Amino acid sequence: MFDKMKQLMEMQNKMQEMKRELENTYFDVLSSDGLVKVTMNGAQEVREIVLQSDAQSQEKTILEKSLKDAYNRAIKRSHDIAAEKMKRITGMNIPGLI
Repeated sequence: MFDKMKQLMEMQNKMQEMKRELENTYFDVLSSDGLVKVTMNGAQEVREIVLQSDAQSQEKTILEKSLKDAYNRAIKRSHDIAAEKMKRITGMNIPGLI
């Protein structure tokens, strides 16, 4: 029983460490058309959105599409980063866990 509790405590500590790592892992993602760059961390917090200089001449609908595309790509990247970190901790690939 004590061994199981110890294992649970170790797992909890590893999860806390992973959370801190995700919060401190930053990455940039460009929209497919290159008009928008989103900087996000592994905890899915948007840190910065940068519009490329030629984005100002684009129509509103094109710019909105670029923002959505860059944001969705950033979310996908954060999921991939979290899944990789989880795999390192657990030794398993658990789809849908994060």
